[in-house]
Amino acid sequence: MRKSKNIIQYTYEKALSHSFYKYVMMITGIPVYLIAFILYVFRKKDDKYGEIKATVFKQTKKDLYESLLSDYEQQLRDKAAFFNQKTDENHIRVEAKKWAAETINEIVDQKVSEKTARLGVKENTFKNFFVELLGKRHFLVFTFIPGLLMYLFIFIFMNAYVKYIFDRLVMTFFVIIGVIFFVFTLLYISPLDPAANILGVTATKEQIANFNQLYGLDQPYFVQLWDAIRGIFTFDLDLSYEGNQDVGESILRRFPITAQLAFLSLIVSVIVAIPIGIISATRQNTFADYSFMFFALLGLSIPNFWLGLIFILTFSIKLQLLPATFYPGNFLSIIMPVIALGTALAASIARMTRASVLEVIQEDYILTARSKGLSSSKVLWRHVIPNAMIPIITLIGLQFGGMLGGAAITEKVFNISGIGSFIVDKQFIPDVPSVMAGVVYVAITISIVNVLIDIMYAFFDPRIRSKMKEY
Repeated sequence: MRKSKNIIQYTYEKALSHSFYKYVMMITGIPVYLIAFILYVFRKKDDKYGEIKATVFKQTKKDLYESLLSDYEQQLRDKAAFFNQKTDENHIRVEAKKWAAETINEIVDQKVSEKTARLGVKENTFKNFFVELLGKRHFLVFTFIPGLLMYLFIFIFMNAYVKYIFDRLVMTFFVIIGVIFFVFTLLYISPLDPAANILGVTATKEQIANFNQLYGLDQPYFVQLWDAIRGIFTFDLDLSYEGNQDVGESILRRFPITAQLAFLSLIVSVIVAIPIGIISATRQNTFADYSFMFFALLGLSIPNFWLGLIFILTFSIKLQLLPATFYPGNFLSIIMPVIALGTALAASIARMTRASVLEVIQEDYILTARSKGLSSSKVLWRHVIPNAMIPIITLIGLQFGGMLGGAAITEKVFNISGIGSFIVDKQFIPDVPSVMAGVVYVAITISIVNVLIDIMYAFFDPRIRSKMKEY
C-alpha cells in the first residue's frame, strides 16, 4: 500500500509541472481541495519548517550580517572613489543593507533547504499538506467519490501509454472543433444563398424570409455556430435544406459505404505495396526492381477517375465480368472501385517502402547484425523492416485522409451513394447541415486513424516508447 501511496503523490506532483493537467486537476478536484483546505485550516499548528527557518535566519544574521554590511559599504565607497563621485553615507548605508539582506536570504534558503531535506521536514504550505494527505489511505477513501475525476486524471498521467493516447484524443477534440469552426464560417460567408437556390428565381421575399426563419438562417453567426457544434456532438443534425431529409439518417446510410470502400482500398494497397517495396529494395537495380518501380510510377500518374472508366469499359462492357455500378451486398461490384481508389496509394507505399528499406539497410547497426552471423532473412525481419516502418506508417496515415476526400470522384464514376458524392451534391446549394455533417464526420474518421497511427509509432519504435515515459 505504501508503494501505491508514493506513486499517487509522485504522479500528482509531476502532473503539476504540466500546465494542461495542472488546470484540469484544479477544476476536477475542487471538492477534494475544499476538504483538504478545511483540514489545513484546522490542522495542528506544528510548523517545524518555520521554526528551523527562524533559527537558521537568526544564527546566520548574527554571524554574517555585520561583516557583509561592512564589506558592501566599503565596496560602494571604493566604487564612488574610482568614478570620482561624491560619497553619500546615507545612500551607501541603505544600499549596503539591501545587498546584505539579499545575501543573507540566499544563504538562509540554501541552509534551510539542506537541513530540512536531511531531517525530512517540508514547508507548511497547502500544496505540501495536500500531497501529504494523498499518502493517507483514509483520505483517499473518503474523497474517492467527490474526487473521482481528479483521481482518474492522476491515473491517466501515471501510465505513459494511457497518457499518450489521452493526449492524442484531446488534440483530436480540438481539431474537430477547429474543423467545425472553419467549415461553418466558410459556408456562412459563401455568396451562395440556400433559399434562393432551392426556391428558385421566382421566390418572393416573404418566401425567402420564411425559409430562413424555418432553418434558423436569420439567427446571428454565433447562435448558428453553437447550434452546429451542439448538433455534431449530439448527432442532432436537423433536416437538410433540399428534400427536407433527416441529415443524421443520410450520414448513417452513406458513411459506412465510403468507409468500407476506403478501408478495403487501404488494406489491399498495403498488402500489395509493402512486399513489392521490400522486394525492390532487397533486389536493387535488378529487372524486378525496375519493373515494380515502373508500375508504381504508372500508378501514380494515372488519375483514378480515368482508371475507373477504363475498368468499366473493359471488365463491364466488353468482358461483362464485373458490374459497372455498385450494389450493396454484391462483393463483385466493389472490386473495381477498390482497385481504382487504391492504385495511387499502393504506388506511393511501394516507393516509400523501397526508399525506407534501402536507407535502413545502410545503417551501421545492420552491418553489426550481419557481422554477428545473422542470416539475411533474420536481419531483414528483425532489424530492417521494424525500423523502416515509421515513414511508411506516416505515409499511410496521410494518404488515408486524401483517399477519403478523393473517394467522391470514384463514387461518382461507379454510381456509389457514399458520403463523398453526398458532400459534392450538397455543397453548391449550400446545404449547410448536410455539408457540415459530412465534412466533420470525415474529419473525425481521419483523426481517429491518425490516433491509431500514433499508437503504431510507439509499437514499432522503442525510441518513442522511451520518450513517452519521460513526460
